[in-house]
Amino acid sequence: MKTLLRPTLLILACTLGTPVLAASDLPALGDASSSIVSPEQEYRLGRAWLSLLRSQVEQLSDPLLKSYLESSVYRLAESSQLEDRRLEFVLLDSPQLNAFAAPGGIIGVNGGLFLNAQTEAEYASVLAHELAHLSQRHFARGLEAQQRMQLPLMAALLAGVVAAAAGAGDAGIAAIASTQAAAIQAQRSFSRQNEQEADRIGLLNLERAGYDPRAMPSMFERLARQYRYDQKPPEFLMTHPVTESRIADTRNRAEQYDDGGTTDSLRYQQMRARVQLHFEPSPGMAAKRFRAELDENPDALAARYGLALAQMKNGQLEEARTELERLLAQAPDDLVYNLAMAELEVMEGRLAAARKRVDRLLSLLPTSYPVRQLDIELLLKEGKTAEAERALEQLVADRPKDPDVWYQVAEVRGLTGNIVGLHEARAEYFALIGDYDQAIQQLDFAKRRSDNFQTAARIDARQRELMEERRMIEQMLG
Repeated sequence: MKTLLRPTLLILACTLGTPVLAASDLPALGDASSSIVSPEQEYRLGRAWLSLLRSQVEQLSDPLLKSYLESSVYRLAESSQLEDRRLEFVLLDSPQLNAFAAPGGIIGVNGGLFLNAQTEAEYASVLAHELAHLSQRHFARGLEAQQRMQLPLMAALLAGVVAAAAGAGDAGIAAIASTQAAAIQAQRSFSRQNEQEADRIGLLNLERAGYDPRAMPSMFERLARQYRYDQKPPEFLMTHPVTESRIADTRNRAEQYDDGGTTDSLRYQQMRARVQLHFEPSPGMAAKRFRAELDENPDALAARYGLALAQMKNGQLEEARTELERLLAQAPDDLVYNLAMAELEVMEGRLAAARKRVDRLLSLLPTSYPVRQLDIELLLKEGKTAEAERALEQLVADRPKDPDVWYQVAEVRGLTGNIVGLHEARAEYFALIGDYDQAIQQLDFAKRRSDNFQTAARIDARQRELMEERRMIEQMLG
């Protein structure tokens, strides 16, 4: 549920999030602002800010979308100047156009980015820009510029971030932010030089990652046309103003690169179809949209995939099977189509067929997050809760900062009667979403149920760690 920030959280969020609103207000490498906040401090601040953000706004928990976001950002990071690649991701359940980079390697993306970026290269151009903010440590420069700002002004800046991430925000937060318009405008004015730097470096890294850098000015031009007459443009355009000079500069720079970079991919269009379906008011309306695309272009594979998903969501299982069989006939090894067919087979009660398909996917892609997630869900359908718990233990070891996984760990441990483990998993979940009081209380429950010294000692140690994290936050609130 989207709620107003609690007062203490608002103050902490302002100290952590102010630079995120103007994600480009961060320093050139090696300048004096690095003495204000170290990279390790940025890392800790960023993780604390992420937990607060998660507690305030809804996220998209789709494993396929999360996996795609992570892999696409790491592809760009490999060709970037980013030294610390301990990245964390948050995919927000909002159709509004927005993406941001927070200190310490936090990458945030609204679902609306997929709706607005029509090709993979356009999508990648936005992320390359945000990664450039991180690699240049613009956060420290933002702090340097804000040293004389009062706390309420900083609070207003973060309020805008959370409100935008929440998809239009609460009236109370909007009111706070509106009272600080002059301060925010000054902040944005300061950010222009960093926006230009992030554009320049983003173009370079986009080309290095194999994309067509011309996608960046093309994205800017289309957004400028699309929102030219809007009284309130998307938050991304408010914090990253698209001016004629910026478009011209990125266009001139992009034209200096050789032709031949990737512009789009089927996988990206498959992800767009998933997001389009998610934000449509009903599966029937989504199906109508995808059918219209197919009428215009019968070879639009992503539209056919989207239609199958909409039919599944609408209970039209036979129709969905027909569409998926057509897709698999052309690409029998496609991960996305096979996952959809396995989900359909589960819905049809054909668990043996689904198991055969999932086992084959596991043999081909043993580390794939969406495949492993579907395997766990299938194990639960098959009544194999102990096996599901073991599979989840392996998954959470690989994704220890994913609250969605910890939530499911708690649920499955409850099914297997592992009550101590249930409370431990709940503690990790609550810590990741910023509710340290609940997290510490869950560990109290776990200690009471513990029946051996080693387990109690482990829980005690983790509880002290969480108390220290909470104390650190309270110190920041200072």
